Amino acid sequence: MTLKAPRGTQDVLPDRAPAWNLVESRFREVLARYGYGEIRTPLFERTELFQRGVGESTDIVQKEMYTFTDRKGRSLTLRPEGTASVARAFVEHKLYAGPKPWRAYYIGPMFRYERPQAGRYRQHQQVGAELIGADGPAADFELIALLVDLLTAVGLTGVRVLVNSVGDSACRPAFTKTL
Repeated sequence: MTLKAPRGTQDVLPDRAPAWNLVESRFREVLARYGYGEIRTPLFERTELFQRGVGESTDIVQKEMYTFTDRKGRSLTLRPEGTASVARAFVEHKLYAGPKPWRAYYIGPMFRYERPQAGRYRQHQQVGAELIGADGPAADFELIALLVDLLTAVGLTGVRVLVNSVGDSACRPAFTKTL
């Protein structure tokens, strides 16, 4: 038997690790400038969190989650995305009682059972920013500006932002039908 990394995963070897560290440190610098603090959530959560938070009918929940039963019969899932875990931590630790808006970011591995293709992995690194307790166009603008700053901080040039919308409740049905 040949020992190999599982399909859809990769090793980050010492010659590539400095590039990963540079990207992560640039992300952290930009996020700190915007007032975001790092949050680290568990690699696995109760399956219900993702079913309720992401939606039972989504492809993530129906086809792409790594779910297992622990020795006590509880259904657990390796996190496929970060937002649900951050929201759970926000509620569990009563962070809603603190100052608003609340800003947090995460960097870490996510897991999706999808057919590996070029550039897609079953275990991948993801960065995400959550802005809770703010609404309106200013919050949207902050997150869009943050994304542009993250991309330029790692050396991407010629970044263009195209803003789109699924519309309001009156317009959305026509948009969905066309889509």
